[in-house]
Order: sequence, then structure tokens, then C-alpha cells
Amino acid sequence: MKYYIIAGEASGDLHASNLMKALKERDPQADFRCWGGDLMAQAGGDIVKHYKDLAFMGFWEVFTHLNTIFRNMSICQVDMLLYEPDAVILVDYPGFNLRMAKFAKEHGLKVIYYISPQIWAWKKGRIKIIKKYVDEMMVILPFEEDFYAKNDMKVHYVGHPLLDAVSKNLHDSPEVVGFRKQHNLDDREIVALLPGSRKQEITAILPQMLKMVSLFPQYQFVVSVVEWQSRSLYDKYLKKADVKTVSGSAYPLLANAKAAIVASGTATLEAAMIGTPQVVCYAGSELSYIIAKQLISGIHFISLPNLIMDKQVVTELIQHDFNTFHLRKELEKITGNEAFLATLKEDYRQLYALLGDGSASVKAADVVMEAMKR
Repeated sequence: MKYYIIAGEASGDLHASNLMKALKERDPQADFRCWGGDLMAQAGGDIVKHYKDLAFMGFWEVFTHLNTIFRNMSICQVDMLLYEPDAVILVDYPGFNLRMAKFAKEHGLKVIYYISPQIWAWKKGRIKIIKKYVDEMMVILPFEEDFYAKNDMKVHYVGHPLLDAVSKNLHDSPEVVGFRKQHNLDDREIVALLPGSRKQEITAILPQMLKMVSLFPQYQFVVSVVEWQSRSLYDKYLKKADVKTVSGSAYPLLANAKAAIVASGTATLEAAMIGTPQVVCYAGSELSYIIAKQLISGIHFISLPNLIMDKQVVTELIQHDFNTFHLRKELEKITGNEAFLATLKEDYRQLYALLGDGSASVKAADVVMEAMKR
């Protein structure tokens, strides 16, 4: 079988690569043409475009890159038809992928969606598009199946694919045990800084994170950087900060950290699954923030741990609240408030139990194979 797979972000690259491995076990002749990243390439995908050229965050940022986005859509449409896939598999990334779903369906291709757009948070009208153009939808959050059912659509709940990526034995792995020595870290406890992977995230979030370094000299701060971003992007902020950096080692970093400051996104759930106390932060352009507040209704949280548990498990510092005063206060809490940390540990345990049994990629591959038989 020939599969055309589109993932537009780092998390999509991870989950799509694991799905590809599971598909290969069921379909040894599987051929993959992809929009994605290094992990999808390692899984055997022929990469058309890397997600680093696709990741735009925020309404204003998307608006200013519309020409690039529409050009990429045109390239994708032509390339998809030339490849003649047996199925198109779309991984999250809804602004782009829902348009590709419509195009693919109108050209007679089978459309399978893995990781639903968060239509329960905003743009609920998108469910009409999904019902019309998506043959099979696979959801990863426990409440999404009920949401779709209430809108007269049957979907497949496969559990969260991060359980496939974050090993239960992570803390005993050589990468974790030897992490300090490998990165020349001293004996002080570690505070991990994860400012996201997009350029817009890093420039808006990292400078504020680094203000904590001088306020907490008893800790050593370690910044998780992404390989595909220019080192100069980080260096202009890091040159005056007493911090170390690691690349491609976010899980070992979180497993070794006493606490973490994490940009809103998949990493917040990764930190929770690893068991690292965290403060979640978000900052973007003021225009994007104002528009988002107007569009999102009925949702009280932005971080995945809070959304899944439907309560505040971790503190979220958003836009104007993401400042030195609040960040210092919250960092003190997650490094020293034992009562809070005990509650957090129990919430993390309950959260983990809600996410499935650790076979999301396998279940997703089974859904794809069943769809191909039909």
C-alpha cells in the first residue's frame, strides 16, 4: 500500500513515525510519502517538506505567512495526485490538513485522520467538514469520543500515543542515569526550561524563563533546544545566562529535573507522564491572544494535563500573567511546597491512568488496515 502522510509539527512527526512503524509490521510493502520530520524519515518516509517550514503559531503569524502557506498547499495537492496513494493519513495540524482532507476526498482518495483537531475548544463548525471529507477519525483524548458521538459521528478512541513514546522504564534507562555526566552538569538540582520548538514561541517565552536563573542560584537551569532551529536564535538570549543546553534529550532532561517551566503544548503532557513538577506558560502576539480569547468558548485551560483532568493540575501562566513575579512564585511552589507536590503526584497518577494502555500506534494501525480492506 502507498500512504501519503501529513504532519506539520514536532509532536505530529513523533506520533506519525510510530504509526508508520506499526503499519510496516502489518504491511511490509508499505510505501510512505510524507510531510513531516526526521523521525518520519527514520521510519522510512520520503519527506517532501520538513515541518520546520510549516510551523506557524498564532493568528497574526499565520496571516503574515499566508503566501507561503497557500504555496505549500498547492505543492502538496499536486504531489499527492502524482503519488497516487491508497490512503491519505492526516496527523493533527488542522488548518492545513482539513483543506487537504477536502482536496483528497474530492479526488477519490481515502482520508484517515489521526489525532483530532481540538474542535471541542474552538471552531466547532469544523465537524461538518470532518463528517463530509474524513472516512475514519482516530481520537486520543478520553472525552473526544463522547464529543463526536453527540455530533452523530462515530470515531475510534485509540488512547494517547505519548504512552508509546514515554517508556515506563525511562528513569532506569542509560540516557537518564548518565545524563548529568554526559552533559557536564554539576551536583545542583536541575530546573528544565522547555520554550517550545517554533521560532515565535522561543522568542516570546525563553527570555522570561531565563529571568529565573539569577533568582534561583541554588539550581542549575538547562534549556531544551531543537536541532532544526538556528543556534543563533537561542544564543542571542543565552549568551548572558548561566545555563546549559541539551538537544534531542528532552525526556532524560525532564526525568532528571526537580522542576520544569514548559511552553504550552505536547511537552506539558510529557512532563506530567514523566512525573516532573511544572509551570505551564504561553505568550504570543497581543493580537493573536485577543482573537483566541474571542474564539475559544467553554474551555478554561490550555495545557493538556488540565484539559484531560478537567481541573487545574498544573499552574498556567498565560500572556500577561507570564511575568517575573508570578513565575518566581510558582517556581518556588513546585520546588518547595511538599503538600502541593503530594497532590500533584496523585493527579499525575490519575492522569496517566486516563490515557489508555500504551498501544495507540498499534490500534491506529489496525484502524488504517481495516479501512483499507473496506
